[in-house]
Amino acid sequence: MTTTAPAAPTTTVTPRRPRTLRTDTWWWAPVLTVVVLTAFIAYGAWVAFIDRDYYVRPYLSPMYSPCLTAACTHTTWKLFGHWHVGQLTVSPALLILPFPLAFRLTCYYYRKAYYRGFWLSPPACAVAEPHGKYTGETRFPLLLQNLHRYAFYLALPFPLILLWEGIKAFDFPGGVGMGLGTLILLVNAVLLGAYTLSCHSCRHLCGGHVDTFSRSPARYRMWKVVSTLNHRHMQIAWVSLFGVALTDLYVRLVATGTLTDPRFF
Repeated sequence: MTTTAPAAPTTTVTPRRPRTLRTDTWWWAPVLTVVVLTAFIAYGAWVAFIDRDYYVRPYLSPMYSPCLTAACTHTTWKLFGHWHVGQLTVSPALLILPFPLAFRLTCYYYRKAYYRGFWLSPPACAVAEPHGKYTGETRFPLLLQNLHRYAFYLALPFPLILLWEGIKAFDFPGGVGMGLGTLILLVNAVLLGAYTLSCHSCRHLCGGHVDTFSRSPARYRMWKVVSTLNHRHMQIAWVSLFGVALTDLYVRLVATGTLTDPRFF
């Protein structure tokens, strides 16, 4: 009687799934995001701690506005006196920057940008992310992203404050005038105002919880204006970010004598 040896078990090899089938240069956007945001964070940290060259009459850096400590010799709004941590004097910028920073950090668009850039979650559309588990924004610290709507209310006064600083930038030592710095401060205030008003939270504030727009015509008009801005929220977010940094840099260069501020009249 002949016996047949059992057949060897077969092994099925599943081909490794590629991270993406995209052939375009999808990676440039997250890389650019990392480079730009890292540069801005580094510059902003330096500005916040350097505590000098932020004012030259009539220009005040937006990163130090409003200037509310005793170190602000150009203003009477010295609400906080001198702040010290040990032997170090706290920069006026450190008292105000946390509010607009919280607004930008929790911004819906910026979340998408730095999630893709820094955490590769995911790096781009149709590109697999390297993480094996996804919890979204349900755990600390990302749970704090839900504070964005409240950060919006805290940041809302800043464009108005900066607009006032731009108006005061017409007040030169010799009388009323207008320099290039005046124009830069005003444009920066407008850009920050557009970024704030184009926010999704602002759109919700204007039109949220309204079931019938015909019964709320004023809110409907506001919602339409904000919705128009909201379509360009990404572009406004980047332009206003560069605007803040370049405005501060211009004030510093004029304050140190590196640049001479051109006068129009």
